[in-house]
Amino acid sequence: MNVRGCRIIGLGSYLPQTVLSNKDLEGMVDTTDEWIMQRTGIRERRIAAKGEKTSDLAAKAGAEAMKNASVGPEEIDLVAVASISQETAFPSAACHVQAKLGLVNAGAFDLLAACSGFIYSMVLVSSLIRTGGIRTALLIGAECLSSVTDYTDRSSCILFGDGAGAVVLRAGTEQENGILYYSLGADGAGGGCMVLTAANNYDGLAPESRNHYITIRGREVYRFAVQKMVDLIRDSLAKTGYGPQDISLVVPHQVNIRILEAAARRSDIPMEKLYINIDRFGNTSAASVPIALDEAREKGLIKHGDLVLLVAFGGGLTWGSCLVRY
Repeated sequence: MNVRGCRIIGLGSYLPQTVLSNKDLEGMVDTTDEWIMQRTGIRERRIAAKGEKTSDLAAKAGAEAMKNASVGPEEIDLVAVASISQETAFPSAACHVQAKLGLVNAGAFDLLAACSGFIYSMVLVSSLIRTGGIRTALLIGAECLSSVTDYTDRSSCILFGDGAGAVVLRAGTEQENGILYYSLGADGAGGGCMVLTAANNYDGLAPESRNHYITIRGREVYRFAVQKMVDLIRDSLAKTGYGPQDISLVVPHQVNIRILEAAARRSDIPMEKLYINIDRFGNTSAASVPIALDEAREKGLIKHGDLVLLVAFGGGLTWGSCLVRY
């Protein structure tokens, strides 16, 4: 079997126009802008318009990534969507996207690993490319978390936003391989820290139970997330022989600014090497890493040849990292 390289050739993202600010939340629950900023670093987040669903966001981000890659719909062999907020259990969000973008030659599947979903998908899809199964793939992280957020719960409703980010992956030579190292993990015994029991609630119903809403045990999540981010960074560097000085940018899951600051200190990574947009978009779960990666590209913070470390951790519990030569 000939093993090929796999590289990123396109990036894109889409954020809904509606902004939900901390000031807006002050009128909805017992909270303040200062309280939210001190505990999360979030100032505002984007919310999907009425009738706008996860696959709509995903398709718009995917179209941007394909445009950036100069790739036509017929060239996509596979589309994968990482999400916890698909509008239907089946058809998958990926099937909806396949239809909306006219990806006539593409297989399609969803992957559910919560906030780690995009990195899980990137590892799996790049493996298919490297072993010769496919040549070009569209990978999307997309969420309409507003459909599963309890806006009467002051501890959780401040966290979540909607959005989508996308990457086009393509086969290359072994020398062109952009995926240098990856690590995936899970601890199902800790699954109770973050839970979504039932399906999404796009219709805005008010169920008697909280099954339609995300529930979080914040203190446990904080301890888990800090340690896991430190472990992922240290493991990626140790296994590849690189040092913090070699990494151009760390693109973490946008979970909580205090978590990111604590993990950076323990990992000897300067905060200026972490790409942060949680202040503007909140926690967008599986969408947060690709949205941040696309923003970093647009701002010129990464260039061809740079080492970029992607790290994420979330419900499941799950975690993953991917060291990329951009």
